[in-house]
Amino acid sequence: MRNTVRLTVSLAAVLALAPVASPAAAAGGGGFSVPVEYHTLDNGLKVVLSRDATAPTAVVAVYYNIGFRIEPRNRTGFAHLFEHMMFQGSKNLGKMEFVRLIQSNGGILNGSTRFDFTDYFEIVPAHTLEMMLWGEADRMRALDITQENLTNQQGVVTNEVKVNVLNRPYGGFPWLDMPQYANANWYNAHNFYGDLVDLEAATLEDVEAFFDAYYTPSNAVVVVTGDFEPAQTLAWIEEYFGSIPSGPRPDQPDISEPRQEKEKRASKADKLATRPALAVGYHVPPRNTPEYFAMGLLDQILVQGRDSRLYQALVQENGFTGDVSGGINLLGNMFDVDGPVLWITSLMHDAETPADEILNAFDAEIERIRSAPVDEATLELAKIKARSRFYDDLEDTFGFGRADLLASFALFDDDPGRINSIEAEFAKVTPEVLLATAREYLRPTNRTILTIEPQPEEPPAAGANETEGSEAS
Repeated sequence: MRNTVRLTVSLAAVLALAPVASPAAAAGGGGFSVPVEYHTLDNGLKVVLSRDATAPTAVVAVYYNIGFRIEPRNRTGFAHLFEHMMFQGSKNLGKMEFVRLIQSNGGILNGSTRFDFTDYFEIVPAHTLEMMLWGEADRMRALDITQENLTNQQGVVTNEVKVNVLNRPYGGFPWLDMPQYANANWYNAHNFYGDLVDLEAATLEDVEAFFDAYYTPSNAVVVVTGDFEPAQTLAWIEEYFGSIPSGPRPDQPDISEPRQEKEKRASKADKLATRPALAVGYHVPPRNTPEYFAMGLLDQILVQGRDSRLYQALVQENGFTGDVSGGINLLGNMFDVDGPVLWITSLMHDAETPADEILNAFDAEIERIRSAPVDEATLELAKIKARSRFYDDLEDTFGFGRADLLASFALFDDDPGRINSIEAEFAKVTPEVLLATAREYLRPTNRTILTIEPQPEEPPAAGANETEGSEAS
């Protein structure tokens, strides 16, 4: 969940003056390569530097290896609550002062909680880089944890849950709902936004213990991308972060999922929804395997773009819906997630069209790709689309996408250089691997079907609002 905002005119103006080269152009016709410099400080902090001088800006991203699914039991929503706490001030910067410091220098900032990490980043004019590193180190070293701040942010997060989920049509559908029905392991299946009871029960001692356990250098990575001098930047990071005390990296819970052997079906009533909705979720192969990259290509063939088979079948041919969407890891991309994740496809449809009729057309496309190898032209187009999506991720938000991928590969694989092997992994996928992946992971017994059923409030009974003895006008 994103927190804080924002874009200022000054940064946009700076960017408008700078030429921005696309990855394809930078590749010069050959394989595109992201510069990666990787270090680990004595306190365990991972540091990734990736210089790109095409614009006079810098991105500072600090990722902590704690997210929705790996938060402690009986503390649902705690990872997200703590994301908000990190904007409440630190030893040398009062409440919201870091935000104002960034914005007054023409920068933007944000933070989010994802499945396996919580991230904080700033995109700023390059000459302010040292100040940003100092500010991030200050809150890693000494966050201002007070009862006043905790009480305030409990209210903010509780209100966010009500606004984004409880009081919104289709709130949490399908990204929040589907994992709770499809997964068996509590860590993958609990309410990531948090039960209000758990949020309200959090104490100051809980917050302090959470900070000490998870917001430690050994559980974090600092990534800097953009226009900077690597040696000087590393020296600043060592100066500001290097002396922060660090405990051992927290043990990671077991987030493995058993093999699903039977189709699951669930229905959820929604009093605010105006139309039924349908989502289908499949468990995907383990990350970094050939099958995982094949699943990424199946995603491109089946649901990405108007040329995709499901869009053609469900929208163009049958007119069941106006759009169909989906993907691997709806909270980000298929690379910034660690452990089990779902491929989810969803749509809304008219009440007059039964969900099973839509599923029949859906299943026809799934069985089509499970029955025989795709032709080389289809596979090549999928690879082109996957490569384009990868480049889009790299360039997302003035370079933040590159920082996101580098941080994820550093946290999960201890190898940010993996960013330069993604294209090659997609290229290795053959029609035979694609077919084997479809047959195993798109089987009906590996899926969960979730429907949203509108439940409008009953109209008042005749005469219920009439005053006794009144006459009709």
